[in-house]
Amino acid sequence: MSRNPLLESHSLPPFNDIRAEHVVPAVETLLSESRETIDRIAQQAATTTPTWQSFAAPFEAVNDRLTQAWSPVSHLNGTMNSPALRDAYQTCLEQLSSFSTWVGQHEGLFHGWQALKAGPEWSQLSDAQQRTVDNALRDFRLAGVDLPDDEKARYGAIQSRLSMLSNQFSNNVLDATQAWHKDVASADTLAGVPQSALDTLKAAAEAKGLTGYRITLDFPSFFPVVSYADNRELRREVYTAFVTRASDQGPDAGTFDNAPILEEILALRQELAHLLGFETYADYSLATKMADSPEQVLDFLTDLANRAVPQASEEFNELSDFARDELGIESLEPWDVAYASEKLREARYAISQEQLRPYFPAPQVVDGLFQVVERLYGVRFTQDTTVERYHDDVRFYWITDDEQPIAGFYLDLYAREGKRGGAWMADCRVRRETQNGLQLPIAFLTCNFTPPVADKPALLTHDEVTTLFHEFGHGLHHMLTRQTIADISGINGVAWDAVELPSQFMENYCWEREGLDLIARHVDSGEPLPEPLLERLQAAKNFQSAMGMARQIEFSLFDLRLHHELEAPSASDVQALLDEVRANVSVVPTVAFNRFQNSFGHIFAGGYAAGYYSYKWAEVLSADAWSAFEEAGIFDPETGQRFRQEVLEQGGARDAAALFRAFRGREPSVEPLLRHSGIRAA
Repeated sequence: MSRNPLLESHSLPPFNDIRAEHVVPAVETLLSESRETIDRIAQQAATTTPTWQSFAAPFEAVNDRLTQAWSPVSHLNGTMNSPALRDAYQTCLEQLSSFSTWVGQHEGLFHGWQALKAGPEWSQLSDAQQRTVDNALRDFRLAGVDLPDDEKARYGAIQSRLSMLSNQFSNNVLDATQAWHKDVASADTLAGVPQSALDTLKAAAEAKGLTGYRITLDFPSFFPVVSYADNRELRREVYTAFVTRASDQGPDAGTFDNAPILEEILALRQELAHLLGFETYADYSLATKMADSPEQVLDFLTDLANRAVPQASEEFNELSDFARDELGIESLEPWDVAYASEKLREARYAISQEQLRPYFPAPQVVDGLFQVVERLYGVRFTQDTTVERYHDDVRFYWITDDEQPIAGFYLDLYAREGKRGGAWMADCRVRRETQNGLQLPIAFLTCNFTPPVADKPALLTHDEVTTLFHEFGHGLHHMLTRQTIADISGINGVAWDAVELPSQFMENYCWEREGLDLIARHVDSGEPLPEPLLERLQAAKNFQSAMGMARQIEFSLFDLRLHHELEAPSASDVQALLDEVRANVSVVPTVAFNRFQNSFGHIFAGGYAAGYYSYKWAEVLSADAWSAFEEAGIFDPETGQRFRQEVLEQGGARDAAALFRAFRGREPSVEPLLRHSGIRAA
């Protein structure tokens, strides 16, 4: 192979040139070169007193070069998945895991960081530099640098195996999602499904050379069917396929079963925690989080459950009564809940997601999002059509401040084949000082919205709008940072249970008149959201909010207890624990074949193991932060700049609790969350 773009220096990924066959040679070359450089840095630190410039800076440069090659590969694996790329990605995972373990257990490096902390330069280092050193020393211990050689080797083997298993878990969910479809000949079978969704289902059939409609398990297809289809048997069939993905149940039973994978993941995690001297994996996970102990998290979740579950029970009883009296559904089954909820929402508030959709054409929503951020933080957005993109749907933008570019991002909004579900923000480049000057932060912002059909713009639901604002909050955390050290820049070094603060904060602008006037414009008339519709939207904001909170508490308790109470659980043990948690906090009926855990990617293929509670923990912070804007005005420039300076710009440079206190002037309170969520216990 003559040239490999992944080995070349680029300010942005050369997507037009990257091929699957480049991945393995590039990673192997970079890992080899990185090992040589790190050994050299460590040897130098052993003979001369290390300084920031002689030790920390070149080590950061090694990591960044590897990240610059791997980040576009990892992103393409999630957004443009193909058999060749998947194979290359999987091949490299083991090598990267092995390298990460080697670095984390490199005693020469560890002693170099120790010498830097003990050396004469320590007192001259900035707070950010000192925090970076302290974090590094903590992470070496969490990587087993103090272990005897045989246990170090076992640690490395576990980490390598876990990275492979997590990737396989994710692949199985993607494959199971894409393996199932149902072709429907007549629109009569889909009575009740909105026209926008019918257009999507029709386009999916046409893409396969078929007439009629194709239902898949991708969210923009699955969700409208279970929420709106009058055909109860159809809802049951689609729901069953969705909740049995990658399991021993349902239409593809056993084909992509994740049960053996999650069993092995859980056993290996507990073994890893024991190796490092932790009682459980939950204790190990919390070593880098705001929460002090699993018991503190359990108390937090139990307190929330005590406040939310009684109200959630009332909400479900209302729904059951409505379904029986108005819809003729005597016994509410899981595949009826979303459908009945939409009918009740429409009956009570005369509003539905579909009614709102014409007011949220995607181009207008994106433009409104930019205007919100511009008003809050004084920055500007400019699209750059010259930047190479990996798909025609993708757009690239620069963020400027005082007419100078400070960050950029790729925006990838729509669902498509070969793209994993969900929405996320990922680093492409991190802000850091290099030998050649300042490297700007670049983000990948990815969603899975219903794509545009023909020449019409995509029309988003209000839920999709809030999802976009949520992910963009993560993006702003990454892109507005002022840190110049990679390990604490953007979301790096931020306690995982605080990382959702900026994302959840941004969602608030989707509910306020001042925000919606920038976001919402009717696709045909350009009219803003009418006052009666806004009033109904706001009135419906906390519709079934206690049920929603109970569901999040269910996931959080299941995750934490799974990693704190069970040593090497079988799939049946996992199911029994989930059943027990549901019996305590869930108000919605379940069915025996539901295998939710088999597609729970957040904890088995993402970064949320023993950390899913972070969503609720951070929501306390975000609701309290928002209350400062409620007091001053939601676009108050002084409050906006303070939030930017005290939270967004700081990254991981300081403790998350200290950052919150600096912004709010006090400790966080749970009361704003309860009030915003309409939980009466407030």
